[in-house]
Amino acid sequence: MINKRLLIKHLLAHNDENSFYDKKRQIDITHKEGKAKFLKHVCALSNSNPKNNSYIVIGVEDEDNSIVGADFFDDSKIQNLINAYLSNPPIVQYENIPFPHLPDHKVVGLVTIRPNGEITSLKKNIWKYYGGAVFLRDGSMSMPKVFDIDIKDVNSKIVEAIEKHAQNNIKLTLDGVFDFMNKRQDLNPQYKVFKEYFVLCWSGDKKQIDDETFFSRVDIELVNEQVRLFYSTLDRVTISYTEDAFKITEYVKLGLQSSFNFYKLEEKIIHFGDNAHYSIETNLVFNPPQFNKKVLHHIFNTNNVIFEKLKKNVSLTQIETEDLHNLAASYLICYLNGFGFENALIKLEAVKPYLKNYSSTLYSSYKETIRILRKVKYN
Repeated sequence: MINKRLLIKHLLAHNDENSFYDKKRQIDITHKEGKAKFLKHVCALSNSNPKNNSYIVIGVEDEDNSIVGADFFDDSKIQNLINAYLSNPPIVQYENIPFPHLPDHKVVGLVTIRPNGEITSLKKNIWKYYGGAVFLRDGSMSMPKVFDIDIKDVNSKIVEAIEKHAQNNIKLTLDGVFDFMNKRQDLNPQYKVFKEYFVLCWSGDKKQIDDETFFSRVDIELVNEQVRLFYSTLDRVTISYTEDAFKITEYVKLGLQSSFNFYKLEEKIIHFGDNAHYSIETNLVFNPPQFNKKVLHHIFNTNNVIFEKLKKNVSLTQIETEDLHNLAASYLICYLNGFGFENALIKLEAVKPYLKNYSSTLYSSYKETIRILRKVKYN
């Protein structure tokens, strides 16, 4: 089993960007330009490495390789995006890798691309790239290419050596468990060994409601691979497990004005096998709350007035300031309620820079809203 933190260190230490490895300060697949650029790099790396894995490391400064981290990205449906836009799509896995020096909400993103041996191309137009386009790595660049010869396999031995040196061992596993337990000692840290091989650590602020135990500020890590499987400071989560599986049920708080409830969003089940292999099953279980259309139209129009004031840098009233804290979530609810609110999604995307400049708290809430939207859209 590969220790992903060690793998990232080896990639950064021994290789500049090349035909099997790319690094990014951040990616943003919430809009078409960001999606297109990400798809281009995946396509190019897959085509350039027909017989070995290739990688994208996210959260690294390009000039000096310093690890600055990126936001936790729990998009388990990223393969759906790949399948929707690429012909002969590779298998793509996005993992969040914690580093000790980073703050809790920051990780390093690791994208692993496993090719299928076929030429990968864009299936349809996106941004400025045309359907049918084929990309290949040219040094550190992903460039459009015309293929008239077979691609030579030049990276397999190099990648094999890097992965071999990143294999996990008992010391790394024990260090990982102790580090987690010490860092999270104020949040009820626990660990469990599955199948005598996999070590899973988790922590959270426990709260008992009726017969159900909920957790907030949840952190869940698979120590063997140094992969963070779940992290949230806002959501409510239930946890259950057997000898073979670990289940996380995530709830989100949504509502209008002063009326809020928790709704199930997603179930994630980690299955542990007898062959030192595990798999993650993710199921969206979200049923959007439905509200009276007249009330929604009133809130939608109020949001638009507040948005215009933000754009013009006009002071908000006290009531508008209170409504601002729910602006992103209420735009999302309008969008999820369907007919009559087609512009809600456009407004939600456009308000991002204004909330970011207004306060870090508002921007964190906005990112949580976008995370819910992304999960729903990919399904």
